[in-house]
Amino acid sequence: MVYLDNAATSFPKPPEVYDRVLSFMRESCANPGRSSHEMARASANCIMKTRESLCQLFNISNPLQIGFTPNATLALNMAIYGILKKGDHVITTALEHNSVLRPLYELKKNGVIDYTVVTPKNHFGTIETQSIMRAVRTNTKLIVVTASSNVIGAILPYGEIGDAAKRKGITYLVDASQGAGVLDFDVQSMQISMLAFPGHKGLLGPQGTGGLYLDESISLRPIIQGGTGSRSFETVQPLFMPDIIESGTLNTPGIAGLGAGVEFILKTGTRNILKKKEFLLERLYERLAGNKKIRLFSRIGPNQNCGILALLINGMDSSEAANLLDSRYHIAVRPGFHCAPLAHKFLKTEKTGLVRISLGYFNTSDEIQYTADSLLEIAEGSPA
Repeated sequence: MVYLDNAATSFPKPPEVYDRVLSFMRESCANPGRSSHEMARASANCIMKTRESLCQLFNISNPLQIGFTPNATLALNMAIYGILKKGDHVITTALEHNSVLRPLYELKKNGVIDYTVVTPKNHFGTIETQSIMRAVRTNTKLIVVTASSNVIGAILPYGEIGDAAKRKGITYLVDASQGAGVLDFDVQSMQISMLAFPGHKGLLGPQGTGGLYLDESISLRPIIQGGTGSRSFETVQPLFMPDIIESGTLNTPGIAGLGAGVEFILKTGTRNILKKKEFLLERLYERLAGNKKIRLFSRIGPNQNCGILALLINGMDSSEAANLLDSRYHIAVRPGFHCAPLAHKFLKTEKTGLVRISLGYFNTSDEIQYTADSLLEIAEGSPA
């Protein structure tokens, strides 16, 4: 199988990720922070080590400002529901995932907030900082953007937006689901108030892992209450990090594997990871761009794309093309709407969806060549 669905979940993982999870399960899989025995201490140390690795990756000064979650969806919900109050205004973009859009829609439907959706400048998904800031109102509380589109791979100016938001005193939330482990993130220089990330995509960890970083100036209302191992006699949820986020037993084996994935990224370098993905993406694009039966939706170029090529083949629904790639050529891609309805509405692909080819660091030039050949062969059999 040629695996090109890395924007959903990265595969394969570095070997040390598998080794770390297995050894942890066998040797020290106890509840962290709930007991003081040797295995519990080992679990707690493993979690802290992963926090510290993430701090190094994202330039976070205090590891306790990172709370672990099962995925980025819960992290985003915690951030959105935890920060917003009645009468607040939010600015977001048409490139967002439903993990952002649905909480905002629910809050607006219930009369709590209002929000403005900024649309791209062109069909390549270009979002300009000026467009974001023109939407600011006197009651704007939050700006929330994805670092990179999960549909077409376009990289947003997430660093610039943070500086502009800071000058206006607006809380800034970045969805790093597409970008963490590939793009540069510096929460301090980029003025990122909150950073939500999954562990199983670009960070190369197992599924069931993710997290939320909060700047120390941010106070959230907890949306989940439960056992934290701290202040156990109190009936209210602790309001300090990371306990305000981390109720219940953490996925400690998964966090152990996530730590190994982040260590691999730190050793390899995000710039090297991005450069390899850009190289492979450019090769794929060049092979397909001249074919009139294939329509490409992604912009290719240095620091333009996080590793996604979205396309349609004439006369074919995206699901049909993806099924042929899977059943005939054993190539795994993602068709459909990618949980990003406003992006597809803007691209006018709400009827067909798109075939999303998302590259990973471990893909090879031979796999890209084979994928291009397969797509061209499918296109030859499509209507003119």
